[in-house]
Amino acid sequence: MRTGRRPAALRAAGLALAGALVLGVGTAGWAYWHLNHNIRSVDIGNALGDDRPARPQASSAASAVPAAALPSGALNILVLGSDSRSGEENRRLGGGDSEGARSDTAMVVHVDAGRRTATVVSIPRDTLVTRPSCPLPSGERTDEADAVMFNSAYAVGGPVCAVKTVESLTGVRMDHYLEIDFSGFAKLVDALGGVTVTTGEDIDDDRSRLHLPAGTHHLDGTRALALARTRHGIGDGSDLGRIGLQQELVKALLEQIRATGLPADPARLYRVADTVTGSLTTDTGLDSLGELTRLGQSLRGLSAGRVRTVTMPVVPAPSDPDRVVAEEPAASRLWASLR
Repeated sequence: MRTGRRPAALRAAGLALAGALVLGVGTAGWAYWHLNHNIRSVDIGNALGDDRPARPQASSAASAVPAAALPSGALNILVLGSDSRSGEENRRLGGGDSEGARSDTAMVVHVDAGRRTATVVSIPRDTLVTRPSCPLPSGERTDEADAVMFNSAYAVGGPVCAVKTVESLTGVRMDHYLEIDFSGFAKLVDALGGVTVTTGEDIDDDRSRLHLPAGTHHLDGTRALALARTRHGIGDGSDLGRIGLQQELVKALLEQIRATGLPADPARLYRVADTVTGSLTTDTGLDSLGELTRLGQSLRGLSAGRVRTVTMPVVPAPSDPDRVVAEEPAASRLWASLR
């Protein structure tokens, strides 16, 4: 396991290296070193070994692409939002007072071949699943567990178990893993100058500390995070209502990144890159600035209008009306379309 820190907003990652290079000869060297050492990663591939869904076979056209060219094949990325309780900032933003963390938000981002369109599939955290046995850093393994909440996987086994549980649930191989915590998300939004969203109903939620009338609002990082977390002030108070707001935030962030003109503002670009690389955890396949840059550059044609957001089809769980289970065969058809 390599430690450091890493980025999330997919397209912003592609701009990080350019930002470092325009800072000047002496400063650029320090900036590259600093951003590269921000990245924190987990060796998920080594931990899970071959006990995973098979990778789709690369087409002959894809295999003929020179190594120096940007990657263009289809890609599946598990993106988690962690409600970490560690650190004063996370506690201030609602993480709580105890140690530990859960995967508060889970999205499978499927980028189509050519990397100009994408599908974001949200998995409700209240989904009851069979959590597989997962390897732990100690060499031991967690027990398999039936009918447990999806977000318990991260709580008991961290990123490795989260990935293994998603792959078990979906049958889809995750090519990469990205995780951001409360404070990192808020800082990213602030570094981008805020984000503009439109809500179709009033939001009045004391738990997330968010009170907004229906309409269009430009939110700072703290209020954007509150919007991503709110559930009791909208709809029926379930996780499904919150997921809709989170999906709108994803698109709004993509639009904000496009609108900020970061390449023309090196100082701001560096601040965003520093925030991004200091706020995420990745798998070891994305644990360097160069790797993240190539990923971001390969996604430069991806705009909010080309991103489809959906939620895994679910129905109330027979054992507990406050929980959900995958609706079949609709859920299986959705996951099959991403393989």
